[in-house]
Amino acid sequence: MQILGIDIGGSGIKGAPVKVKRGALSAERYRIPTPQPSTPDAVADTVAKIVKHFRWKGPVGCTFPSVVKRGIVYSAANVDKSWIGLNGRKLLQKKTGCPVLLLNDADAAGIAEMTFGAGKDRMGVVFVLTFGTGIGSAVFVNGALMPNTELGHMRMISRSRGIVEAEHYASDRIRKEERLSWKRWAARVNEYLSLMEALFSPDLFIIGGGVSKKHDKFLPLLKSRADVVPAQLLNEAGIVGAALAAKSLAKVR
Repeated sequence: MQILGIDIGGSGIKGAPVKVKRGALSAERYRIPTPQPSTPDAVADTVAKIVKHFRWKGPVGCTFPSVVKRGIVYSAANVDKSWIGLNGRKLLQKKTGCPVLLLNDADAAGIAEMTFGAGKDRMGVVFVLTFGTGIGSAVFVNGALMPNTELGHMRMISRSRGIVEAEHYASDRIRKEERLSWKRWAARVNEYLSLMEALFSPDLFIIGGGVSKKHDKFLPLLKSRADVVPAQLLNEAGIVGAALAAKSLAKVR
């Protein structure tokens, strides 16, 4: 069975059909830059272009960088504020003509990593953290997802700047914008991990997102009482997880 997975990010929207039994893409992913401003109609039209690119007619799993409950968008940190309060699922279904399941982007990445990646068969408290435009979080307790945690938006007391929002201090976007060395950026990430440890006592941190493909440059610099490992699905986790989450929309062929 195949389901189209689409990952909406602050800088790009990408998708591909996924073989859900294997967690593998069945075609090369197709990416389009996120429109600016990232209004609902503009983003939904871009999603429709990806659906059309693959000539897709079946179910679609779609991630979104927001708290999402029953298809309704409740926050908008890295997209246009006009999304807040909108039924994003209905809009995307209207634009694509396909049944759509909409979920938090980091939750989707986490589902993929827990099913096919670094979190497979891991019990206890597992954090999947995605470092990209922002910081996404997915938290699992004995394999069960606690959705919409959005812990990248937590306030933290940094050593150099006082009170900051975590993703405005330690995301990969900030690393690039401030031209931080891997060592300096890893020090900021360590501050964030320390906060997560103090609050949740996790057993495992899985580090994903766009920066995960360069994990050899920073992972050895991360310090934690919990295990810290790179995501195995790298930047495809959101696409795969979205497709897995949308299995409920599909009829088994």
